[in-house]
Amino acid sequence: MVSDFYHALTTRHSYYELDKNIQISDEKIQEIVEFAVAHTPSAFNSQTARLVVLLGDEHDKLWAITTERLKREVGDNDFSNTQKKMDAFQAGYGTVLFFEDQSVVQRFQNDFALYADKFPIWSSEASGMHQLVVWTALESEGLGASLQHYNPLIDDEVKETWNIPDHWALHAQMPFGNPTSSVSKKDMQPIADRVKVYK
Repeated sequence: MVSDFYHALTTRHSYYELDKNIQISDEKIQEIVEFAVAHTPSAFNSQTARLVVLLGDEHDKLWAITTERLKREVGDNDFSNTQKKMDAFQAGYGTVLFFEDQSVVQRFQNDFALYADKFPIWSSEASGMHQLVVWTALESEGLGASLQHYNPLIDDEVKETWNIPDHWALHAQMPFGNPTSSVSKKDMQPIADRVKVYK
């Protein structure tokens, strides 16, 4: 029912404080991600999304890689606030990595030259839709998640560590786990300023 859909969207938030004490199985997490990939739309049915799920030690490894890469970027400057963020993400149970297959994007650019400049845009839109579907589904199962963007700083090491094809472009990282704190209500701009209806 549409009311269930509305409820799922309104209860999706960014959770930054997580732990590993989740109440669903790894198989259920995999099912959620596979469902999103199978049923989320893409322009021209191009199916450019490629998702990688990191659980357990593999999840911890990602945030260790990210931490070390950011330390090199920061240098001698204060790293304490960034370290707190890294620790919070690593404290979660897993991470979903969202990639887009650039070889597919380029193939559609070649096959439909009239729209060549649009396919990278449509690819990003498809990635965003996959992110929303996975995020909402995870939270519907009682998990908390947030969306992070440490690409392109971590791209090369991520690809090397998990044998990711070069033509997959990393768009986002979604750490998730058991939420250990509540979320604050965000200010919402007036809907009348953002939606116009003509009839």
